[in-house]
Amino acid sequence: MNFINEIAQHSWDDITAQIYACTPADVERAIATPQLNITNFMALLSPAAEQYLENMATLSRKYTRQRFGKTVQLYVPLYLSNACVNHCVYCGFNHDNPIQRRILDDQQILEEVQAIKAMGGFEHVLLVTGESPRQVGVEYLEHAINLVKPHFSSISIEVQPLKQEEYERLIHAGLNAVYCYQETYHRERYKVYHPKGIKSDFAWRLDTFERMGAAGIHKMGLGVLIGLEDWRTDALFMALHLRYLQKHYWRTKYSISFPRMRPHEGNDFQPNVVMTDKQLAQLIFAFRLFDHDVEIALSTRESESFRNNMMSLGITTLSAGSKTDPGGYSAKNITELEQFSVNDDRTPTQILQAIRSNHYEAVWKDWDRALTA
Repeated sequence: MNFINEIAQHSWDDITAQIYACTPADVERAIATPQLNITNFMALLSPAAEQYLENMATLSRKYTRQRFGKTVQLYVPLYLSNACVNHCVYCGFNHDNPIQRRILDDQQILEEVQAIKAMGGFEHVLLVTGESPRQVGVEYLEHAINLVKPHFSSISIEVQPLKQEEYERLIHAGLNAVYCYQETYHRERYKVYHPKGIKSDFAWRLDTFERMGAAGIHKMGLGVLIGLEDWRTDALFMALHLRYLQKHYWRTKYSISFPRMRPHEGNDFQPNVVMTDKQLAQLIFAFRLFDHDVEIALSTRESESFRNNMMSLGITTLSAGSKTDPGGYSAKNITELEQFSVNDDRTPTQILQAIRSNHYEAVWKDWDRALTA
């Protein structure tokens, strides 16, 4: 049974009602429980938990240090293309958005690599594209991986969902991790935000993680976009998804993130839900208490002050010096090509200084392919 069948057993409205019905006693019981189940996690997501954030933060720091030490892993996104066939109403790459489209060629990719390596000691690169299989399909991605492989120890992608055999092909080329965000688990509302394009198929996208797992990917990343539907309910469904994947693909490592909506070129979509910094902190703490081993990433969508504060309280991974437009590192940044505007625009050197100021250590490389050969 795939997760698409399991999710059908849960009512969005019923889950939402259960979360909001949680009491302070439920929260206290969850905080006192070393190994949380879904019911405990539900309590930590609830409004009732807001008065217990200090207790949750203390435990979140404790569990993160036990598992990851006083370290923060750094990565950098490299946008290869903004061509996209989707019509996601919240995204700057929307097919109907009249922006200049660009697909990097070999020389431009290597120029980006050179500019990235000049910024610092990055060993983890995330290759990002819009979803355009004809223009930026598996052949292009395989070639791009081969181009950048000599320069990085870990290569991840965030692209359109692929077939199992395509993931296998890219893994053979040197792919380490795949990030694919469901955006929202609300099946009935999903089509509202993704009206046309390959991303409009809820089941195909959700099943992507099954294909990754069957292909034997080393790490996969899940995420929901904050601003579409009730963040508490979406987070609960993502937790259910995480537990399902861990049970069926236990050799795989997992990462989660919860990006908040940011302005972009042609932006006329206003978030349905606005999450405060306090609520995002609650979500981070809740997930750390729920799963002590999962990686939690915080991108440059978030502010400098928030990322500094969260550095020791539950997150494990930060992006730094990010450009969200193709060619943004090696050329003058053209903001109308961006997927979203960056909030924390510090250089990698400044991020490194902030990590050290918190008495933490920056990790540029945390694995070696020889370990999985």
